[in-house]
Amino acid sequence: MKNITTNKLILFISILLAAFYNYSFFKAVVNVYGTEGINLIYISSTTLVLIFLNVFIFTLFSSKYTTKPILIITLFVSSFTAYFMDTYNTIIDSEMIRNTLQTNLDESIDLFSIKLIMYVLLLGVLPSILVYKTKIEYKNLKGEFYSKIKMIILSLIIIVATVLSFSKFYSSFFREHKPLRYHVNPIYWIYSIGKYTNSLNKGPIVLKTIGNDAIINEKGNETETEKTELIIMVVGEAARADRFSLNGYNKETNPLLKKEEIINFPNMYSCGTSTAHSVPCMFSIYNKDTYDYKKGVSTENVIDVLNHTKFINVLWRDNNSSSKGVANRVEYEDFRTSETNTMCDDVECRDEGMLVGLDNYIKKHKNEDILIVLHQMGNHGPAYYKRYPKAFEKFTPVCKTNQLEKCTQEEVSNAYDNAILYTDYFLSKVINFLKPYSKDYETAMLYMSDHGESLGENGFYLHGIPYIIAPNEQKHIASFMWFGEGEIKEDIDVKKLSSYKNKEFSQDNLFHTLLGLFEVETKVYDKTKDILYNATKPE
Repeated sequence: MKNITTNKLILFISILLAAFYNYSFFKAVVNVYGTEGINLIYISSTTLVLIFLNVFIFTLFSSKYTTKPILIITLFVSSFTAYFMDTYNTIIDSEMIRNTLQTNLDESIDLFSIKLIMYVLLLGVLPSILVYKTKIEYKNLKGEFYSKIKMIILSLIIIVATVLSFSKFYSSFFREHKPLRYHVNPIYWIYSIGKYTNSLNKGPIVLKTIGNDAIINEKGNETETEKTELIIMVVGEAARADRFSLNGYNKETNPLLKKEEIINFPNMYSCGTSTAHSVPCMFSIYNKDTYDYKKGVSTENVIDVLNHTKFINVLWRDNNSSSKGVANRVEYEDFRTSETNTMCDDVECRDEGMLVGLDNYIKKHKNEDILIVLHQMGNHGPAYYKRYPKAFEKFTPVCKTNQLEKCTQEEVSNAYDNAILYTDYFLSKVINFLKPYSKDYETAMLYMSDHGESLGENGFYLHGIPYIIAPNEQKHIASFMWFGEGEIKEDIDVKKLSSYKNKEFSQDNLFHTLLGLFEVETKVYDKTKDILYNATKPE
């Protein structure tokens, strides 16, 4: 392409984007409306609207010095976006952008594939080279301005005329099927970047202190025979409830945990569908409906409140991407490297390595209350086959690629279930690690996954779909508690807890349950949200 006007280049690229980068959008529209009768005309009209929405946006920000950079950046980002939407049916919203920016290199490598390279080459590199080499004919300043205004007005006229011509369809589209807009490429990811950036530009973050009145109600009244508490909280990764045999799954994925005396919560739900959202949310005082990123980073969490007591030692060990800010003010150890994790193989560092050396930490804080948080790699996708040692490959055949759509659903499920089997082993090791300490401490383990995972149901893979439209598989999470023998069972009526374990709970309950477990008194504690409160025996 040589010696063309800015408007013609923008129109050409806009047609290209609508035609080749929006497979997920048109697929979603067809799934909702079908192609019978006049619906085919309605759906075809959305192509025209997409083209001129792109034209409007690009023209608005075009100039002699910005047109090519804007188009090239858009093509590159849209090629990645198209790949992930077409391959995993993911949505690129502001939370997904935050989650992506907080993803480490190892997790990014798991997403690398030949198919991704082809998308980037064909939809990113080649059209970008075309744009770069195109010679644009520029008029004088006045001529460019009028040409730009004409194209903006023309675009608006075409968009409005199309929408009004098919008003019944577009009324349904905008009012009843709002989630369809999540699939529009590049408009929705551009909007999401703006929304994400806006969340970062609201002034400096001032940390709000909460629970600074926190005290442990037994301190000052304890006798020499009263034991301190040793609690391990395991934060799981992408472990959906229906893949735990404890919850009735037909494959035996929990052969070791079923031998333990645990209280399983089969109806536990997450705060979000991504690690970047769910982990800080689950430790936050805010519930699912009121939590957002800004509130999360600017308000202390339950770990901080426990710290305010001055009597509880908190250690966070992480074999995932990070604590997402939760452990910023307590002792933190990164176990994603062989420098700290002694149980790393050729594939990755294993979760069970986080148990090594904990005896020394407990010895260092002898006769003191301790909370240890272990953040798992767990079932992080899409390379589920990497999440477990070879010895745990019980369910076969297994999907051994990150391109899940190339595998059968059985192969994807088997790989995922083997990773659950390894989590079962790891959690069993945590329990057995705590058992000897039950003689000297009140011991307990809490397990709660951060979110669930889609494994190909209805074309969805992985997680991160906006909560309002996310499938149940991404929200319904695995969770349970284990209590050691001894004094903790004198405080907690396990039988009574079992009587209401089937109630629906959520990550909103964690904040208050941890405070209750450590017998912390503070104004921010809400007994109605403490899962254990109704099972606590009166003194």
